[in-house]
Amino acid sequence: MNLNYQQFRYETAESLKMALFQIRANKTRSFLTALGVIIGIVAITMMGTAINGIDRGFEKSLAMLGYDVIYVQKSSWSTMGQWWLYRNRPDLKTEYAAQLNRIIADDPRSELSIAVPQMSTYIATAKYRDRNLEQVFSLGTTHDYLQTASGALSAGRFFTPAESAGSEMVCVVGDDIATGLFPNESALGKSIQLKSRKCRIIGTFRKQGKFLGLFSFDNQIIMPLGAFERIYGKNMFITIRVKIKEQSRVEPAKEELLGLMRRIRRIPAGKEADFSINEQKAFKSQLDPIKNGIAVAGIFITGMSLFVGAIGIMNITFVSVKERTREIGLRKALGARRQTILLQFLIESVMICLIGGFVGLVTSLSLTFAIEKIMPDFPVEFSLNLVMASLAVSVLTGIVSGLAPAVTASKLDPADSLRYE
Repeated sequence: MNLNYQQFRYETAESLKMALFQIRANKTRSFLTALGVIIGIVAITMMGTAINGIDRGFEKSLAMLGYDVIYVQKSSWSTMGQWWLYRNRPDLKTEYAAQLNRIIADDPRSELSIAVPQMSTYIATAKYRDRNLEQVFSLGTTHDYLQTASGALSAGRFFTPAESAGSEMVCVVGDDIATGLFPNESALGKSIQLKSRKCRIIGTFRKQGKFLGLFSFDNQIIMPLGAFERIYGKNMFITIRVKIKEQSRVEPAKEELLGLMRRIRRIPAGKEADFSINEQKAFKSQLDPIKNGIAVAGIFITGMSLFVGAIGIMNITFVSVKERTREIGLRKALGARRQTILLQFLIESVMICLIGGFVGLVTSLSLTFAIEKIMPDFPVEFSLNLVMASLAVSVLTGIVSGLAPAVTASKLDPADSLRYE
């Protein structure tokens, strides 16, 4: 057993040396042979990087919404953009939040914690002296807003219950607003103009980033509900944010909230609800087809590239067997076993694929860094699992493509091989 192991180790080492010698001796041919594998590995790693990045960005975005927050709105997130389905629904009212809170307070078994109203508009313009920002997201709410939001303050404070009840003209702004209007000074204490009104900044949020790469949480101004109504009027886009007690009990909480809202809206039994309850699952259902599409496209490109690469490696290996027929005959005449010859050509094929896989990984890593530099908001993530998967695919491709030529070489007759011209 020990002798066989020593012999196998020796033969493997010799086969590796011979494979490296052949690759160095035919650099251009080896590179062109490995090109299909390189393209395949780039495809599979970039696909995996994109999917990992989408998952990471999506989870980060969901954290901004709050895993333990559900939303009562006029329309549904699952049919976003199809406004005609909901245009005839009656508007929500901010008073619903207070009614919900009274019911929640009287029921110790409630799955719900607190309800917070908000009105919002995305067509606001914020001005300070000669600077102005367009398409600002302006939001009116109560002092309880932070209980249902994930953002944290970087400076200053949020408005108090007294400021909220008194509809004081104060606001808390996102990082883009603070740096856009006050690039070289603190935003705290400054008054910005919103339409014809002045609003004093009392706090700034830490930078949060964009939701799914689209809506920026840093481009918002939050103020008391009464102040918002003074500036933009009533019955703007109304949402009731509802925090639940346990994140793991979203479905029971949604069912309870549905019943309470039907009761508040006085919707008879059997009649369809004229409002929607939204949560993160709606975005997940929309994201899955995108991820599946990327995966299918990546697998197809990868499969075609690796198939073409495997055929090329197989052809070149057959050519290599023909070119080295006399060498194979001489080695077998001197006592080389069939397994030794098979191992030699199989290792050579695997080595070419591994080199192709390594070049593909380096190319993918470079592309990933380039994307992060050029598009910092685009989510990409290169993981160790992708490296291991790529190397495994490279080895498998080498074995599959090199097996037939290696078997052919191992079966050559020594006498016929030595006479081969």
